[in-house]
Amino acid sequence: MMTSIGNNIFLNYFMQHTCVLLILCTISVSPGANDLHFNDGSSTADIIAGDVFFEIVDPPELSYSYRIRPAKDFGASFNESFNFEKARLVPTIPFHSCSDIQNQDEVFGNIAFSERGECTFVYKTMKAQLAGAQAVIITETNDKWDDVLDHLIEMVDDKMEIDINIPAAFLIGRSGATILRTLARLNRSYAIVNLPINMTHVSINRMNQPPWITW
Repeated sequence: MMTSIGNNIFLNYFMQHTCVLLILCTISVSPGANDLHFNDGSSTADIIAGDVFFEIVDPPELSYSYRIRPAKDFGASFNESFNFEKARLVPTIPFHSCSDIQNQDEVFGNIAFSERGECTFVYKTMKAQLAGAQAVIITETNDKWDDVLDHLIEMVDDKMEIDINIPAAFLIGRSGATILRTLARLNRSYAIVNLPINMTHVSINRMNQPPWITW
């Protein structure tokens, strides 16, 4: 039988090494903050299959690959027939796109860029469609928004029975706010993008993700 001193030595040793083991077991490489399937058990193949990617080619300050989540049950799909090279990503005026888009001449034939809120995703998409947009990407403007909450956003049909014929997708707020802030600083009214881009055979850790997408 151990003495009380022996018991104390054993307990101290056990606690110290147990803490080390717990730390080692819990340290892991977190997925990128724009991993829209964060911590839900999805494989890389599931993620690539479910989401769409686009890249900004100009301005250079924004030249990265961005992941967007397509609308769940309304609008057209980002399939093989939808392919834009060096298209313009144009922030709408007003940015919430809940009323007639004032910069329709810039939006027409391009990709509308709008803010979440004020009205439904379907209504925003309808306004972009009426302005002649080929697609719409909706985002947050607050880059302090909780990334995990961003991941939970699903663009779903609001049952308004509006006929939507263009694709729509959601981009997380940190990227959206950075894109807007950079365009404003450069005094530019649009970015040049390729949408979609094929990331099927690119592992997540090799994607050219924006440097602000970190944990």
